[in-house]
Amino acid sequence: MVFGIILVSALALIAGLAAAVFQTESARSENVQEELKREKILDCLPGENCGVCGYSCCSDTALAIARGDAPVSACLVGGASVAQAIAVVLGWEDQVRTRMRAQVMCSGTDGTVRKKYIYDSGAEDCLAAAKLGGGDKLCKYACVGLGSCVSVCPFEAISIKDGTAVVDYAACNGCGLCVSACPKHIIELIPYDTYNWVGCMSRESGARSAEGCQSGCTGCGICARVCPEDAVVLKQSRLAAIDYTKCSGCGMCFDACPQGVIWKSDAFGADGLVFTKGSKKNTV
Repeated sequence: MVFGIILVSALALIAGLAAAVFQTESARSENVQEELKREKILDCLPGENCGVCGYSCCSDTALAIARGDAPVSACLVGGASVAQAIAVVLGWEDQVRTRMRAQVMCSGTDGTVRKKYIYDSGAEDCLAAAKLGGGDKLCKYACVGLGSCVSVCPFEAISIKDGTAVVDYAACNGCGLCVSACPKHIIELIPYDTYNWVGCMSRESGARSAEGCQSGCTGCGICARVCPEDAVVLKQSRLAAIDYTKCSGCGMCFDACPQGVIWKSDAFGADGLVFTKGSKKNTV
């Protein structure tokens, strides 16, 4: 009986040791596979180590993607092309995100927007200026134009022209840092190849919008009425906005807008994006 107990205990010990060895070898194999994935993913990343994705370096990003803790589109710097390459490595092609770009939703340049005071505090910062009554422009939704978005962009994709921030679409990687930096919240990430966009975010009444800016949306709703795809809506009954998933690019809203605040695409592809601003109609 004692011999039987010893035998059973010995067998249990051997089985336990075998299981431990198997688990160790299995974990080692998983670590090797994970490391191989990390290396392949790291080769796909641009190597900027910018931290925009939320990880301290590209190596950490690659490891998180390899473990499934981050999506294949985690690298905002690399954009859709890098996401596609990583998806091919992992076989996750269906997780590639739509390419996005930053868009400043304001058409109020120095020549079209009215000023309410002269800003000369020495602090060339949008946040500081916005605390002084929303900035020097009469429209409280207008771009402050002092370049806080410019200073945070790691790709030099934004500049100030005629008092308003302008995006270089070819350089923009859709990281969203400018969106967070804008105190007026008038920068949005929109699909890269969208056909039309509304260059105004004013929620003022039509009269007040027109008073502050010659290029302001008055909420007349003509664009929404002429759109055959129901892609244009009025937010809060005042501001025109486009549903990019429905827009077919017919241009009817562009042609109909009496304020000329809807922009349309003239070109896509290798030569980049080119947009034309609508013309203000004679509404007298």
